[in-house]
Amino acid sequence: EPRLLEALVHVESAFNPRAVSPKGAQGLTQLMPQTARALGVQNAFDPRDNLDGGARHLRSLLDRFEQRIDLALAAYNAGEEAVRRHGNTVPPFQETRRYVPRIIALYLGSGARPSAQSPQPGAQRLQGL
Repeated sequence: EPRLLEALVHVESAFNPRAVSPKGAQGLTQLMPQTARALGVQNAFDPRDNLDGGARHLRSLLDRFEQRIDLALAAYNAGEEAVRRHGNTVPPFQETRRYVPRIIALYLGSGARPSAQSPQPGAQRLQGL
């Protein structure tokens, strides 16, 4: 769903297609280089390529975790194995425990989602991709 991907991009990169995390994740959806390669993403800094890969990755996680958004997001952040190791629950990592509800709040519209009056930098560019 586009709103879920938009919320993920908001949290992951603040809509910055050139974002690089301290751990090396890249682009709008903050794909790790190994994950990007596995998804066939040629250029993680290209918004279309990155969004396509990030969306396919999120879709595969939703499918693996029976459409459980919380577990798919936890796996996106901490890895599938971490979710499985913790009994198919959100792992007890502080970062992941903050990450999952933040994206869900944005997705459901109860968080600090960018508004039309004060869009995040680059947010409009996602609409045309």
